[in-house]
Order: sequence, then C-alpha cells, then structure tokens
Amino acid sequence: MSCSITRLRINGWPALRLSDSAIEVTLLPAKGADIYSFVDVATGIDVLMKTPWGLQPPGSMPHPGSGRDEFLHNYEGGWQELFPNTGPACTYQGREIPLHGEVATLPWNSSVEREDENEIRVRVDVRCRQVPLSLTRRMTLTSLSGVVVIDEIVRNEADQTVMFVWGHHPVLGAPFLEQGCCLQVGRCSVYTPDVPFDAANVSYACGQRGAWPYIRQLDGQEVDLRIIPGPDANTHDHACLTDLGRGMIEVENRRLGLVFGMEWDASIFRWINNWRPFGGSHAAPLEGIYGLAIEPWVTRSNLAAAVADGTSLSIEGGGTFQTSIKAFLRKSGR
Repeated sequence: MSCSITRLRINGWPALRLSDSAIEVTLLPAKGADIYSFVDVATGIDVLMKTPWGLQPPGSMPHPGSGRDEFLHNYEGGWQELFPNTGPACTYQGREIPLHGEVATLPWNSSVEREDENEIRVRVDVRCRQVPLSLTRRMTLTSLSGVVVIDEIVRNEADQTVMFVWGHHPVLGAPFLEQGCCLQVGRCSVYTPDVPFDAANVSYACGQRGAWPYIRQLDGQEVDLRIIPGPDANTHDHACLTDLGRGMIEVENRRLGLVFGMEWDASIFRWINNWRPFGGSHAAPLEGIYGLAIEPWVTRSNLAAAVADGTSLSIEGGGTFQTSIKAFLRKSGR
C-alpha cells in the first residue's frame, strides 16, 4: 500500500489520517492537533490509550471533575503537545498559563504540503495567546517506513526574549498495553515526586533518586520499572527519568510481537515523564484509566519554576527554535 491522506470526521472533529503500508496516524487539527491514534496496519491495533468516556463532540460539557483545567475537559487519551508549559498551571510575566500549556486546547491551522504514493507531509500551526510564540509542526510519513517524522519550529514574534518549556504527552493503552509489556530506555536516573499526584493509590515511595530501572515501593520492596503490570494492579504512580544517555524509549508487547518507540534530541527534551495509571485512578476526572505515559519533556517543572531554576528554554526576539521527534512501530526482533 502506498502513502495516502484521508479526510474524515471523528465524533464531529475534522481529522486527517496519514497512512502507509505499516502504520496509520490520525490527527485532530481543531483539537490541539492531537494525535488521536497510532495504528499498526497489519493487526489494526491502536497503541494509544483511549479514556473510558472517549472523545466527546465539539462543544460538549467539560468532563466531571476537570474543573478549570481545560486540558482535561475533553481528554480522550492519545498524544497531545504541551507548550509553552508542562505540568501545573502557573503565572509567567503576569499571564496565567494553564495546565500543560495552551496549544493542546487551541485549534490549529492545517494544510497538506505533499501527497503522493511515496511520501506525505501535513503542516499544522498555532499561535499562543498568553505568550508571543507560534509553533509549526510538520508530520512526514514515507512509504514502507513505519515511521512518522515530526519536525517542529517555534517562532518568537516579539522583540524581547521569551522563556518557555515544552513536552509531548503520548500515553499508551490497551489492547497494545497489557501485563507483561516491557519498557526499555537507555542509561538514566529515576526520580519519584516529593508529593504524589494521587495519594490514594500511590505505590512508589516519594522523593527517591536512583538508577534505572529500580525504585522502592512503600512496603520497601524493590520494583523493576521495565515490567508493566495489568489494570488489576490498582496503582497510580509517577516516575521521572533524566540524565538520559540518548533520547529514545520503546515499549514492547512480546505476545503481539509489536514495539512502539520514539527518538528525540536528549539535549532538548532532557526528561521523560513516566505517568503510570495502572487501574488505580479512581477520582474524577481520570477515573478508570489504564495507561503508560512516555513523555519527552524539557524539564519536570512548570514554566514558572523552570524559569526560576534555570531549566527553561528561551528564544531571542524574532528568533526561532527547531527540533524533531520520530515515532515508529516495528515488529519485535527487528
């Protein structure tokens, strides 16, 4: 099968589906340019998590419990872009920057830049409202590759330097994710938060610093973070990985013979936010979730904290900043 782009609608949202012989990647430009699905063509399996309530139509009421956090109002799972903030809402230069930034809740412009049987490329772009930054993402798929290349450019539209942080929010889920899946990264350090996100079902001891892949549980037992439990684990944890030897992560389902992976510049995205809701998230708005987040982030801090501790990125007035990420599906053993 050669490359193709299909225009469709999913629950009222316009969508673009990029396909080659190996993968199908579906994009929702009007909903933060979310990557809604990442499908293995041979099996039809979508590796990205879907929330139990799913994608709601445009204009739907916010999901109960999401409060003022617009990111959660219609969180369907999948893969979001976080910019110019990651983590909790904060104030930067007198402006309120929401949870996980602005762009995941804004409509993006979209256009097809190339569409032939050998290669397809879609461009999406957006301008922030709280900071004078714009973001352009180009997604390219080449026939037979099974790889989507995401090239991104940030532009500072002001005269003065602007600080920002940045991240991607892919969360894997069933049926790809299941008990016995294996998470692989290279050499790195592991941190657990000083304060748990969800204290009700946290299983990892807080405030740890150690070498991948081991962490201590509350009961003092050591756990191997490479081994993924099933939803009956009834836990809800976070781990943060840094000191990365290289920007790469893979999750393998050996039963299915499938590996999903990502590669990026570890000098830019220096952290992996490893959110682990293994069936233990019981409070709105994230109740019932079973997933594994493998999120490249610039820092584990939000924008205000990152500016204060020197871990944010910056662009001089009128300047640009570029990077790229690759995401792929392959068969085990290749």
